[in-house]
Amino acid sequence: MLGEGVQVTLFGSRVDDAAKGGDVDLMIEVSRALPEPAVVSARIASRVSRAMHGRKVDVLLKASNLLEQPIHRIAAQQGVAL
Repeated sequence: MLGEGVQVTLFGSRVDDAAKGGDVDLMIEVSRALPEPAVVSARIASRVSRAMHGRKVDVLLKASNLLEQPIHRIAAQQGVAL
């Protein structure tokens, strides 16, 4: 869907095995601009959720045409690259 050069980072409560976090938080970084980022995010979240038997999945996108927010820095600092 997004091609090559994509970096996926798991962050949030699911990084800590001792925590009983529920949803899966993923930051997906691409080096190019993403047209229709909301659609892309929803499609990825839906596909991953189905693959994980309905577990809730939140997708945070990082691309050249999207404003970087503090959550992007938190995900990069505390997350685990997949």
